[in-house]
Amino acid sequence: MAVSRALRRLLQIRDLEEEQSRVAVESARLRLHDLEGRLKAVCTRERQGRDLVETSVRTGELTDRQAGAIEVETARRQGAALEPRIVAGRREAAQLQEAYLVKRVERRQAQTLVERIEAQEAAEGVRREQGNLDDWFRGRKYRSETDADAD
Repeated sequence: MAVSRALRRLLQIRDLEEEQSRVAVESARLRLHDLEGRLKAVCTRERQGRDLVETSVRTGELTDRQAGAIEVETARRQGAALEPRIVAGRREAAQLQEAYLVKRVERRQAQTLVERIEAQEAAEGVRREQGNLDDWFRGRKYRSETDADAD
């Protein structure tokens, strides 16, 4: 039983689907990493704003104090806006990872089926070849015996 074109095509499709899922997972992880990096930058900005407020309290600079307070408030707002996006990004990455694993299992099942059929074909070919060799040797022995009887 030869591996059908349809089965080979199915394996190719499963392979492409797995690759697309893997790329989607990587893309989601990169977006998540970017969001987390932006959150770190926001936290740094908030800390710098607090440091500016602290310094201005000691020096008495009102404009620095106001600028620091604005930096802190802006950073808090940005952080508050980023946090739900990060949670959603983590959820999306987890869902895409799960879908990728499903596609990977599907591809491996198709691949196993193709490999099993190819192994059966190879074993059948070996059996056929051995049978042909056995027939040839039997025929050779028979010819030897008839040639000896003819003499």
